[in-house]
Amino acid sequence: MLSRSLIAAVVLVGVFGIIWLARRFFGSWNATRRQTETESAMKQFRMQREQLEAKFYDLARVSGKPRGLKWLDGDWQSDVTFARACDTGLLTAFVGLHIRFEAIEGGDMEGVAAVDTVRDAAAVFHYQRGRWGTSGRVLMNMNPAEAVTRLAGQFAPVISSGS
Repeated sequence: MLSRSLIAAVVLVGVFGIIWLARRFFGSWNATRRQTETESAMKQFRMQREQLEAKFYDLARVSGKPRGLKWLDGDWQSDVTFARACDTGLLTAFVGLHIRFEAIEGGDMEGVAAVDTVRDAAAVFHYQRGRWGTSGRVLMNMNPAEAVTRLAGQFAPVISSGS
């Protein structure tokens, strides 16, 4: 007859084995589900891009940034880089934009020759609660890929399996 300690050890090994298998199964299932949600969000971004860009421009124009400059216009570029915030997992889109400014009359930037220079920028969009949105945040003097590279440690690039 088997001793109680041997039976307890077999049961314990069995329980840990079941837990290990469940974690492997549900872990891969969660990763697959997250990838599917990411692909869907990226597709949604592409379909709503024009409206999102208009919303961004409206918010950025009234933000007062950069100080002393008024937004004249923005020329949207085709490049988009998707990334996830390393701490929260928030899906983010960085979109290329060329921006032109003019100095605000009487402001600090009036008379500065570089004001007229077209600037590369990356507009920032976030996906939260099943919807894309923006606060009008712009990262100046960088394209979307450079933005993710410069923000390494804060954002990790997302690779689309559909690309």
